Amino acid sequence: MENLKTVNVRVYALLIKDNALMFLREMYAGNQLLKLPGGGLELGEGTRQTLEREFMEELNLKIEVKEHFYTQDFFIKSELTPEKQLLTIYYWVGCNDFSTLKIMDAGIEEVVWIPLSDLKVENVPLPVDKVVIKKLLNLKNIK
Repeated sequence: MENLKTVNVRVYALLIKDNALMFLREMYAGNQLLKLPGGGLELGEGTRQTLEREFMEELNLKIEVKEHFYTQDFFIKSELTPEKQLLTIYYWVGCNDFSTLKIMDAGIEEVVWIPLSDLKVENVPLPVDKVVIKKLLNLKNIK
């Protein structure tokens, strides 16, 4: 099937502070985009550990992974590495201390907080993020 060789597991977070959802503005395949924070699972770690590590490495934040929100249930191929299939998992996370927030990854241009009242599916370009934002907007009581 499509000359696929591996699966790239990506783990992302929904972090809400003051009724706004955290996004990162990054360069991706030569384009600037807005995406939810997180990254790739490394061999030997669980998905929750991936988020804890990614937040520390990229944003110098200690987070608490709360509960699972969504796992991608459709096929998608990586745009950057076409021989890889993507599998993305999303969790609710919390953070008690934002005073240490500092962008540590040169690929991240800025942290963007979008108020929940302004959140739209059109805000995000990545296909699975669109599914997640739509699902989030359909919730009655956002955490």
